[in-house]
Amino acid sequence: MDTKNKNLHFIAIGGVGQSALAKILKIKGYNVSGSDIKESKYTKELRDLGVQINIGHDKNVIKENMTIVLSSAIKEDNEELIRAKELNLPLYHRSDILKLISELYDCFIGFSGTHGKTTTSGLCSYVLEKINAHPAYASGGIIQGLNTNANSYPDSKIFIAELDESDGTIIKYSPDFIAINNLEADHFDFYKNGEEDLINTFKTFIDNLKQSSKIFINIDDEGNNLLIKKVSDKNIITYSIKNKNADYFADNIKISGENSFDLYVKGKYITEIKTQLTGFHNVINALCVISVLNEKGFNINDIRPYLYSFSGMKRRYEKVFENENVTVIDDYAHHPTEIKALLENAKKRTDKNIVAIFQPHRYTRLKALWNDFLNSFDLADELFILDTYSAGDKYDEKYNSKNFASAIHHKCAKYIKGNMDDAAREISKYIKKNDYIITIGAGDVTKTGYILKEVL
Repeated sequence: MDTKNKNLHFIAIGGVGQSALAKILKIKGYNVSGSDIKESKYTKELRDLGVQINIGHDKNVIKENMTIVLSSAIKEDNEELIRAKELNLPLYHRSDILKLISELYDCFIGFSGTHGKTTTSGLCSYVLEKINAHPAYASGGIIQGLNTNANSYPDSKIFIAELDESDGTIIKYSPDFIAINNLEADHFDFYKNGEEDLINTFKTFIDNLKQSSKIFINIDDEGNNLLIKKVSDKNIITYSIKNKNADYFADNIKISGENSFDLYVKGKYITEIKTQLTGFHNVINALCVISVLNEKGFNINDIRPYLYSFSGMKRRYEKVFENENVTVIDDYAHHPTEIKALLENAKKRTDKNIVAIFQPHRYTRLKALWNDFLNSFDLADELFILDTYSAGDKYDEKYNSKNFASAIHHKCAKYIKGNMDDAAREISKYIKKNDYIITIGAGDVTKTGYILKEVL
């Protein structure tokens, strides 16, 4: 894009991804404006920085000297987009702007994969903030302890970003360090052939990297190992909780109220690592960040205290409410693998009655992974299924929440129809003392937990 034009207008600026980019560019001296259909934490934070934001889409806010930034969610009938086309304004996808931002810094660190990229990018950003390394970063969620999803400093040298694979735009980037936590079939609206298309996209991405780029791969993951066979000539650094031959290996893992493990680097014992985050998946997440930061030159002993003080990301096992009778947890899990890991984690944390409230995300995902979803809730004692969050998908007469609730044969599965407010109030009738409630999904199911908090 033409970097001389510093007047950028973000359509749907209130999204977690769009707002992160808008914030960084505002800090970097760009003239940033935007619009969204509703006010949010992100729009309020941007207003505090001096960003002009319009609530509601209005073609009259589009001016002749603007460059327009879009996300994949913007439809062709958006009146601001229509006006921008009438004025023949330059249009850029948010991935193009992320690429532009990444080129403003000396070192670009990316975190990718089907699961864990928000937590790993957030943890890396948090640690570097805490050791005063002045990072710039754009994460896909609010980093607890920093209370933001993005930042930059005048002297920032390192830029950290979560790189989304969902729409194939990951091939645009060229990070100096790239971590791939796992590769598993998802986003079937884009990857029509599932895992095969996903791995081929990542092969293209890695083939386009600089010769000097370092690639960090979790070799416990089946999809990652398929990828390694296609890119074996690259500069690959491995991490694992199963294979002692990995460059970074976690041994003597203890999972309880917190994680602890012995860290080995290239076969040599280094130190014990502790984190507040539980579950084997979070051992992998910690190993991922440790390997990246150590290879970048940061001392493990310097970063070690902040691996522990990191309390996670918003909507990643976030405690919404707790009293003497019930606990309410909210989590973004929306893939069968994530849901299984979530419920395994919950079982390790509590002996209470686990009540799962699940909102499927996209009809295409529910259809493609139907059988996997059916087998994801075995560890829940009770299960409520909410209406599917379409995210733009067309309603599916066969693969929908009502039919899923009938098919799952869970001992206590119940379909609850209606919006989140109505659903929460209906579910509240079934809540008992000693219930450990988890709202699960990538849509607006998070509202349910907060409504339950009010009711309970």
